[in-house]
Amino acid sequence: MTRSALFAPFEVVEGDRKLGLVLLADHARRDLPEEYAGLGLPAEEFQRHIAYDIGVETVTRKLAVLTGAPAVMANFSRLLIDPNRGEDDPTLIRQLYDGTVVPGNYPMSADERERRLERYYRPYHDAVGSVVASVARESGAAPFILSVHSFTPIMQNHVRPWQVGVLWDMDHRAAWPLIEMLAADKTMTVGDNEPYDGALRGDTMFRHAIVNGYAHALIEIRQDLIADEAGAEDWAVRLAPIIDAINARPDIHEVKQFGSRTGPV
Repeated sequence: MTRSALFAPFEVVEGDRKLGLVLLADHARRDLPEEYAGLGLPAEEFQRHIAYDIGVETVTRKLAVLTGAPAVMANFSRLLIDPNRGEDDPTLIRQLYDGTVVPGNYPMSADERERRLERYYRPYHDAVGSVVASVARESGAAPFILSVHSFTPIMQNHVRPWQVGVLWDMDHRAAWPLIEMLAADKTMTVGDNEPYDGALRGDTMFRHAIVNGYAHALIEIRQDLIADEAGAEDWAVRLAPIIDAINARPDIHEVKQFGSRTGPV
């Protein structure tokens, strides 16, 4: 058996599914199956944000412990294929990312694209769907889905002023209280749909939360704040009681169709 056959595209961190909460980490890791030989990139490129969301794996694992909730994490680098994109998104498999050309992604044959979808992308989303469905069954209510990401302090020479951002589309049930509680710390600059817009058709929140009418939010933490163990733990400790408070709200566990700014769901 080859190593590629052993490569697990996702990891499920077990937790109490009766809590009605699911944690996700689309870009937790920077791993590649051996057969892809680093996609032709030098090893230092895999230290950068283009390969994964720095600090997110540690934050997510600690949040799973502190909240008691299950988590699903993708085990493959976003440079192989990006699980937080729709299958028809042109940035699903990047050939150029933040100034870096990815030789192993160009040219990209239709067969290779389908291979990556079938071996890595779809198994991850199948796992997310399975955990979300089981949480709905075991809790007896609509689950609250929280996706954890991180962002670079500087992008294209622009200094980003936020320590943390909350992304959302039209369902504000989780996003608004999350923003409000984070902003209660007056030393904190909290982005509302910053540094990115939360309306992205086909992304993880769209396919697992929005189309199902489940309350959700995507949190973006600035990478320099969680790059080491101490910073990641501090942020997990900061976030866990906020997440628990939101998860305790009755309206969070109702199915409500808000739609999407990207069009009908």
